[in-house]
Amino acid sequence: MLSILVADDEPHALEELVYLLGLDPGVGRVDSAPDGAAALLALDRALQENRPVDAVFLDMRMPGLDGLEVARVLSRFTDPPPVVFVTAYDDFAVHAFEVGALDYLLKPVRAGRLAETVRRIAERRADPAPAAPDSPAAAPATPAEQPAENDAETIAVELSGVTRFVRRSEVRHVEACGDYVRLHLASGSCLLRVPLSSLADQWQNAGFVRVHRRHLVATGHIEELLADSGRLSVRVAGAVLPVSRRSSRRLRELLLPPSGPPRGRGTADG
Repeated sequence: MLSILVADDEPHALEELVYLLGLDPGVGRVDSAPDGAAALLALDRALQENRPVDAVFLDMRMPGLDGLEVARVLSRFTDPPPVVFVTAYDDFAVHAFEVGALDYLLKPVRAGRLAETVRRIAERRADPAPAAPDSPAAAPATPAEQPAENDAETIAVELSGVTRFVRRSEVRHVEACGDYVRLHLASGSCLLRVPLSSLADQWQNAGFVRVHRRHLVATGHIEELLADSGRLSVRVAGAVLPVSRRSSRRLRELLLPPSGPPRGRGTADG
């Protein structure tokens, strides 16, 4: 059962959100705060009581400390809870993305949309961001699978008019679609307005490699490297993607060591 903290300076909006969260069978406890400062005090009290808070819902505009300022404070915690912004304004999505918000809800909050957010909070608690590579608890990884320092970076995407935040580590491969790219995830796909060339530059140190003018892949999710008549292709999350001749050598160097077994999950020839 999730424990959630809600902060909003509008009493009616605060009561409504607390009520809706209380109806969700996955939520066990909902605490409320009338502003950002009170939210931080409530979090401090929860920590002192050894009572973890699984997510913090923040109104974007509040007197004193607004939602963004509270989120920046939380980001300095050793183990910060996920943040969900709730606002009547749709022009803060970029700022929410910059502070790593899990989700972004527009008022009035719909019960179905809120249920999706609660589901994502539960998933985040069950599958937290991977440990840093230099952590003693982190198992050694091959170069092709080594997680990037900021692998938990979140990306703001639009789905049916709703801004959703996905973790970069959820992305299996990326496909160019004109001025957009399509991010292929385990749970489906979504569009992001950015050229593939720009995304390839931004993610080149995060385990992604451009294998074709239309495709960018996460090397850690490559299942097979296929060769047919001298042309390469890769299987990623069940999809077979072409590899350009220009990218073939680099991909072989990444996935196939000079000797020993392949670094990927599997390799097939023929």
